[in-house]
Amino acid sequence: MRGHQVLKPHFLLGLGGTMRFGSSSERALRIAMEHAAERGAETLLITGARLDLPTYDPALDPTPAAEYVIDAVERADGVLLASPSYHGGMTGLLKNALDHLEALRDRPRPYLRDRAVGLIATGDGWQGPNATLQTLRMTVHTLQGWPTPLGIAHNVTDSGVEAVRPQLHLMADQVLDFASLRAGAAVA
Repeated sequence: MRGHQVLKPHFLLGLGGTMRFGSSSERALRIAMEHAAERGAETLLITGARLDLPTYDPALDPTPAAEYVIDAVERADGVLLASPSYHGGMTGLLKNALDHLEALRDRPRPYLRDRAVGLIATGDGWQGPNATLQTLRMTVHTLQGWPTPLGIAHNVTDSGVEAVRPQLHLMADQVLDFASLRAGAAVA
């Protein structure tokens, strides 16, 4: 692979966990997704109301809104997750969406298996975003995904999300580069 050029169009999915339009976590996620699109990836961003799913209940079939998210995750070559820190964890909105991935358990691409997942956590101060990033990492591991080496925990009171634009680009690069490596290994 030469530089950071995508060898084939990969599908990168971004899931952001806040209902507040233009939140710091959503802005950071958009920066990373825009960079991936500039590299030639097909991208889909699901945030706010599109991620506001009914509470996960294993006894019920997924709603059309939940199936939209589930199908997007199944199709994705890589995923970016972003959440503000809510008391040291991810938002209930994002956690509920990830709970719905249980619908993938018996499909050919269960959960987040064998896909790189970039992680973004924002908040006021350092303790919350770092705890949220750790929670996101553990959740991705549990869902059989591979968190990228670079995860972003950003204290938005120190500086806005523009300050971490280079790191957000690098994290998106890691997700896409891993997708390219996986695609090459599947062909070999």
